[in-house]
Amino acid sequence: MYNKLITNIKPLGFTWETSDPFLFCVHHLDDYPPGNDNLGPAASLSGRNLGQDFTIKDGWRMYHGETIPGFPAHPHRGFETVTVVLNGFVDHSDSHGAAGRYGNGDVQWMTAGAGLQHAEMFPLLNKKDRNPLELFQIWLNLPKKRKFSQPHYAMLWAEDIPMYTEKDEHGKLTEITVIAGKIDDVSAPAPAPDSWARDAANEVGIWLIKLQANGQWTIPPASPEVNRTLYFYRGNHLSVGGIVVNSYHSIDMLAEHPVIVENGDMDAYLLLLQGHPINEPVVQHGPFVMNNAVEIQQAFSDYRHTQFGGWPWPRPDNVHGPHVGRFARYSDGREEFR
Repeated sequence: MYNKLITNIKPLGFTWETSDPFLFCVHHLDDYPPGNDNLGPAASLSGRNLGQDFTIKDGWRMYHGETIPGFPAHPHRGFETVTVVLNGFVDHSDSHGAAGRYGNGDVQWMTAGAGLQHAEMFPLLNKKDRNPLELFQIWLNLPKKRKFSQPHYAMLWAEDIPMYTEKDEHGKLTEITVIAGKIDDVSAPAPAPDSWARDAANEVGIWLIKLQANGQWTIPPASPEVNRTLYFYRGNHLSVGGIVVNSYHSIDMLAEHPVIVENGDMDAYLLLLQGHPINEPVVQHGPFVMNNAVEIQQAFSDYRHTQFGGWPWPRPDNVHGPHVGRFARYSDGREEFR
């Protein structure tokens, strides 16, 4: 233990470790080149392990995509994904016929529940300039009684996500995008209906924090049972509870105490994840997260037999065209356009 407030500090890799009720978080940061007519990179793909391109080359990766970067159709069961796009765009398509394009501050909250397939592609819409992409995908577990809930997805559009702001005694500003949870009287949009975050008593928080250079902010306390981790992903250095932390590190802390965060000489960007633990067994195998190995085997069997509804799109790496704006089309036929 570092002190009475900080329990662990760790360097961050591509996949970030999280605590119950979260499963993990991935930070995607890619500086894509201009796009081509197919919304893929107007650049050579030679030398890449297409289909499994997770190594940074020339500042970007194709991931599982072979012509367009991203993640073609794949299944999930038993958990939720919260995809926070800071820069760039994601094209969503799923086995229930839902679709969307979102980015530049938008958040998609998707409950896999009993099972669905979806594709998450990164269309390179700008043909004249680079296409930077930065996003977090956060996996949030579902409790056993909700693992077979109806699949669901909703958009939290950037314009609708509230911002909490506070100035310190020197006038330095802290800005917090409240994606889940509550800070003072600022509450996030309602999460998915079967989410662990739906019950305010679980104190689930997903906060994007920007501290002005040389600023200070105090993280408010939560219940003692809450797991809380702060991810410092851009900046110089911070003092967290009196402990100096360099950029690209995570800080596990006791939630029941307020913690003073003092910033260094450049703006700092952080992600905070917190919540009451579900406290159930977790067995994960690839895209499925269940409570035991028998349920994992059943998930694979169900997927082989049903394909979780099949795939209604013309290609596994489906994208929505070069001139389409931000939108969501849900399985019940509702549409939203931004």
